[in-house]
Amino acid sequence: MINNKTLEQYINQYLNVANFSDYCPNGLQIEGKSEICSIISGVSANQALIDQAIDEKADALLVHHGFFWKGEDQVLTGIKKNRIKALLENDINLYAYHLPLDAHPVVGNNLQLAMRLNIQNPTPIGDTLVWQGEVDASLSEVAQSVMNVTARAPQVFGEKHAQVQTIAWCSGGAQSYIKHAIDIGADCFITGEVSEQIPAIAKENNIAFIAAGHHATERYGVQALAQHLAQQFSLEHQYIDIDNIV
Repeated sequence: MINNKTLEQYINQYLNVANFSDYCPNGLQIEGKSEICSIISGVSANQALIDQAIDEKADALLVHHGFFWKGEDQVLTGIKKNRIKALLENDINLYAYHLPLDAHPVVGNNLQLAMRLNIQNPTPIGDTLVWQGEVDASLSEVAQSVMNVTARAPQVFGEKHAQVQTIAWCSGGAQSYIKHAIDIGADCFITGEVSEQIPAIAKENNIAFIAAGHHATERYGVQALAQHLAQQFSLEHQYIDIDNIV
C-alpha cells in the first residue's frame, strides 16, 4: 500500500518528468482514493479500459495516453465528461506518463521494444526520442520479428531482401522523426504510424520504413513501469490491453 501523492512523487522522479516539455500533464491527472493497493495498466485511458478498471475494483489506472492534451477543447463534455465522471465516482486515481515513458532507459517504450525485437546496443540518438541499434537481418526478417512481437502485420516500405544492420526506431506517432534515422545512415526506421509523404521520403533516402502500429509499439513501457511499482511497493498489478489496430 502507498499514498497516491507519494506514488506520484516517486514516479515523477523515477521518470525524470521535470526534464520534459510535453503535450499533456505527466503525473496524477485525476485524484482518487488516498491509499493504493492495486494498479491496472494500459495504453490509453479510454472508456473500455476505465470500465475494466472499475470491474477489477482497481485503486489506480496507469496509462501512457491520458487526458488534457494541448490544443484540445477544455470543456468537460461528451466522452471526456463520461470518462472523468466514471473515475471520480469510483474513486480511481489516473496516472498518465507520455514522453518521459517513451524515453526512460529502463522501462521506456523504446528500450522495451528493442528488447523484444532483439536489437543490440540500443541507445538514444543524441537528445532526441529516437533510438538506434544493430541487427543482422533482411528487411523481411525484421518485419517478421515485428509481427511476432506485436501480433499484427506491419506496413513495410522497402525491398524485402535488403539487409538491415543499423536500425532506428521511435514508438508511437513518430513518422516525422525519420529524419534522425536518415541522418545517422540507418538502414531501417520503425515507428507506429505512417503519413502520406513518408514512403517517398524513405525511398528517396534509401531507407526502409516499418509502421508497426501506434498502440502496438507502446504497450510495453507502461507494463514495465507498473511491474516496477508493484515490486517496489508490494502492489497488485494487472495489464489490460484494449486492442487498437492503429
